[in-house]
Amino acid sequence: MSLLLPDSGLLFWMLLSFGIVFVVLAKQGFPVITNMVEKRKNYIDHSMEVAREANAQLSKLKEESDALVAAANKEQGRILREAMQERDRIIAEAREQAEAAAQKELDAVKKQIQQEKEEAIRDIRRQVAALSVDIAEKVLRKQLNGKREQMEMIDRMLDEVLTSPKNN
Repeated sequence: MSLLLPDSGLLFWMLLSFGIVFVVLAKQGFPVITNMVEKRKNYIDHSMEVAREANAQLSKLKEESDALVAAANKEQGRILREAMQERDRIIAEAREQAEAAAQKELDAVKKQIQQEKEEAIRDIRRQVAALSVDIAEKVLRKQLNGKREQMEMIDRMLDEVLTSPKNN
């Protein structure tokens, strides 16, 4: 018996036991193992198909989300443009209202100035008239010292008033 070469009897029994184990495994073990491997292969194939579908759906969702983002950006731009137009319109309206209010105030001030001017002119005319009457009275008194001269002057003035048309 050598360590590297087995005996022929040992070799026979080893081959016989190997054959029996192989036949038992071929009948009982290999079908179960191949069946499990086949199931595992089918599960992996199915998982790969589900992953491909999920990847396709993810790509589709990404495209949809990109489209939604683009639409939202477009809508945001439109809203901003409308807001800017509204702001400009409000500013223009406020400016117009301010100008109208300023013009109204300016007109009121002009009217008030005109009224004060007319009042001042009337006051000056009254004062001039009063001064004129005072001066005329003093002149007439000086010239009409006598009663006869005063009566003649009154008659003359009455005749003038009666013959002239009314100016009022």
